[in-house]
Amino acid sequence: MKASEVAYKPVGLALGAVSGMIAGAAFKQVWKIVEGEGDAPSATDEDRSWKQVLIAAALQGAIFAVVKAAVDRSGAVATRRVTGTWPG
Repeated sequence: MKASEVAYKPVGLALGAVSGMIAGAAFKQVWKIVEGEGDAPSATDEDRSWKQVLIAAALQGAIFAVVKAAVDRSGAVATRRVTGTWPG
C-alpha cells in the first residue's frame, strides 16, 4: 500500500461523514424549494403519494452523489498536493 493511500484513508473517512452532512443540509433546502415543506416524505409515509416519495428519493440520491463526488475529488486533490501522489 502506497503512503498516499495510507494517508488518504482517515481523510477519506472524515470526508465521507462531512459529505453526508453537507448533502443532507442541501437536500433539505432544495426540498423546501421544490415542495414548500420542511420535511421530505419517507418511503413509509402513508399520507404522501408515490410521486412525492419517488421524487424525494431521486432528488436526495442525486444530491448525495454530486456532493460526495465533489468532496472526494477535493480530498484527492489535497492529498496529492501534500504527498505528491494521487491516492489510489
